[in-house]
Amino acid sequence: MRGSDPLAAVLAALAEGPVRTSDYELNPESGLPPERRLRPAGVLVPILGEGEAARVILTKRSSALRHHPGQIAFPGGKQEPGDPDIAATALREAREEIGLDPAHVGILGRLPRHETVTGFEVTPVLARVHAPFTPVPDHNEVAEVFEVPLVHLMEPRRYRIEKRRWKGDWRRYYVIPFGPYYIWGATARILRVMAGMAARP
Repeated sequence: MRGSDPLAAVLAALAEGPVRTSDYELNPESGLPPERRLRPAGVLVPILGEGEAARVILTKRSSALRHHPGQIAFPGGKQEPGDPDIAATALREAREEIGLDPAHVGILGRLPRHETVTGFEVTPVLARVHAPFTPVPDHNEVAEVFEVPLVHLMEPRRYRIEKRRWKGDWRRYYVIPFGPYYIWGATARILRVMAGMAARP
């Protein structure tokens, strides 16, 4: 990481151009379904604070949700026809899910798009929150809003690969635990990409 700001190397890497990641990278034996149709989605990666004091805002999804109940996630969701771009999608969803005012958010750039096994092409939108923030979660979707120190998430050695059965096959995925929170799947994969950027010389 460059200097005292864990984001410095990440922001420098964003200037190198777009790349993509996929859930299939850890499961190459599965192969990409040729007939797949990906649905665009945007998630916000909101950063509070500066330098080594920076934290990432994450949510724990409601256990009542049909998809991914109880999992750790960024605020976000699928792109709607009225969204002018994917950053607008991420900002809209963050406002709806956790009460984050878009006027207090500064977009820093887009992280590599990530294809999920559930058929989404997720664009993570990296952003700073420029004002004090008190979450107002939509309890229909969000059970909890919490923060994780960015320095914890930007250490590649903290990540590990685990596996579980999914639709009859073993699926491997990244995990980065933090206290009582089990951060895994696409959320951990996106964060692992950031950690790789931060670790570049």
